[in-house]
Amino acid sequence: MWGEIGEDFDKPSFDQLHAACGLPVAAAAALMPDAHVGYGLPIGGVLATRNAVVPYAVGVDIACRMKMTVLDLPESTLTTEHGLKRLTDALETQTCFGIGGAFQRRKMHPVLDMDWSVSPITARNKDKAWSQLGTSGSGNHFVEFGVLTVREGAPHGASAVNQSSEGGSHARFDLAPGRYLALLSHSGSRGTGAGVCDHYSKLAMALRPDLPKDQKFLAWLDMDSQEGQEYWGAMNLMGEYAAANHACIHAAVAKHLGAEVIADVENHHNFAWKETHTINGKAEEVYVHRKGATPAGAGVMGVIPGSMAQPGFVVMGLGSDASLHSASHGAGRLMSRTKAKESIAWGNVKKKLKELEITVLSAGVDEAPDAYKDIHKVMARQQDLVRVVAQFDPKLVKMAPGGEKAED
Repeated sequence: MWGEIGEDFDKPSFDQLHAACGLPVAAAAALMPDAHVGYGLPIGGVLATRNAVVPYAVGVDIACRMKMTVLDLPESTLTTEHGLKRLTDALETQTCFGIGGAFQRRKMHPVLDMDWSVSPITARNKDKAWSQLGTSGSGNHFVEFGVLTVREGAPHGASAVNQSSEGGSHARFDLAPGRYLALLSHSGSRGTGAGVCDHYSKLAMALRPDLPKDQKFLAWLDMDSQEGQEYWGAMNLMGEYAAANHACIHAAVAKHLGAEVIADVENHHNFAWKETHTINGKAEEVYVHRKGATPAGAGVMGVIPGSMAQPGFVVMGLGSDASLHSASHGAGRLMSRTKAKESIAWGNVKKKLKELEITVLSAGVDEAPDAYKDIHKVMARQQDLVRVVAQFDPKLVKMAPGGEKAED
């Protein structure tokens, strides 16, 4: 555990991970400092299994992920009236939010040429996925501009990491220390990914009717089975689709602004990978589920966001074996969406954002900064997991309007 029960996360989150450790297919597990209760596995939970995949340990929003691109526009674009108007127009026109969000004029991407017949769910949802390509969803999903401050000693010439290997991460990060204008997005595989999770999680639960109540949502699929192979194929396709979603958003925004991309970092944080880890002194090939956890293998780069009023961080993994090469995926929720809506006044949020010179174009009160943990405390808890190489301070934020149902 990276954190203390009652201080960093509540006991129900710990109990969920403890129940996961009792699965006959479980090999190892870790709990990140941003942990909070989820379905089956807590958000911020990491679970390694032997020859099995757990749909709910991947999550409803398969391949929910982060992508940052650094643009060649001056940082001052965020502070001038004309520049702010240009950036606002880019966010308002180049992506769309909401559960039903889709484009009438569809975007094209090579992901559409992949094999969508790997699962009957992906096959019948391909057209829907195409219509949603380049959209951002709802809940805690966002697209925002901000200031990226690259620290002294940041890695130069960081190389790409293959999507199918260590952590599903990619980086092209060769920036001198300084301040830059950056675009950051957070979303996943949209309606099709949710459909894949719904189908295979129900199938897994039907195959494991005797699981105790605290393990019901941890039902697994054997990788030797047709169902397991179908889910694995569909999950990986959703990983490619989610990456394509972000690629379309960032390409469209850069083109709209007439800007060039000079660096980029991206990673999944709701996914499962086939990896080799040392468990009880022995190297084993396992399936590592990171549900709300950032891949943090040695040298692997990723992005850990805060909230609309807190910074996010570009990090480099330190390859901790104990954490199964993982770190937190963000600040983590401090309160449920329901509690946030009941206890937080949007007027107070607006006042705080104004003091911080942050403009929010749209968002629900359930995404207010006070609904989240302190990102600085979370980062302090995992100094042995990642090294911070840059800080991102949000300045212009767009999320789904208030009232949208969360899909995370």
